Amino acid sequence: MAGREEMSLSFGAAARAYEAGRPDYPRESVEWLLGPAREPGRAVRAADVGAGTGKLTRTIVEAGAEVVAIDPDAEMLAALREHVHGVPTFVGTGERMPLPDASVDAVLLGQAWHWVDPVAASAEAGRVLRSGGVLGLVWNIRDESDPWVARLTAAMHGSHAEEMLAGDGPRVADPFAGLEARTWTWTRPISRAALLDMVASRSYIITAPEAERAAILTAVAALFDERRITDATGAEVVDLPYVTHAYRGIRP
Repeated sequence: MAGREEMSLSFGAAARAYEAGRPDYPRESVEWLLGPAREPGRAVRAADVGAGTGKLTRTIVEAGAEVVAIDPDAEMLAALREHVHGVPTFVGTGERMPLPDASVDAVLLGQAWHWVDPVAASAEAGRVLRSGGVLGLVWNIRDESDPWVARLTAAMHGSHAEEMLAGDGPRVADPFAGLEARTWTWTRPISRAALLDMVASRSYIITAPEAERAAILTAVAALFDERRITDATGAEVVDLPYVTHAYRGIRP
């Protein structure tokens, strides 16, 4: 099995699958994360850290914020520029952001905080945030209270994020005293191709041996066939339930 650092830097090899398979973030969750940073008459300045192909970036833009996108993988940022136009992109990490001190109102990480050193990343977020700015963390997690979804997770293996959220949740350090949390539940209709792309874009699958990867994708395809329905357009989909977990902390 690949090491944690190798897995964290593996996503560029599957940028197309990541963009096609991963869900977007509910607009209301992003609005909630940005809420404390809003001031009348001025757009929020936000950094999307671990931005990937821009799944969170575009929702930040839709919420009316100015955003810069930061990711350690140049291939992911190249994909982001194809899908979200006009957003400045920079290679960097949660522990080392190429931003001036006190230069942004919000630092947001989607599906990313579990890859960082929480002490170093908290300090770096504190450096680039203005006083009163918000650190926002968000994950889309499949709702495993549904037995079929639990079987899907068993087939594709759990993730570091799922393990963390099932435990004590995300940890932050100085200058953040703690995190406020909210959740949203929703359902995503997803095609066979998109479901397989979602699975193929996970770090465990990207770094697995070819035979193991093929066996996992075959098992997931069988699960799709078991649950598939035909939607109003005649397409075959499954309804995949999600829980979005969001956390925010305020810089003193």
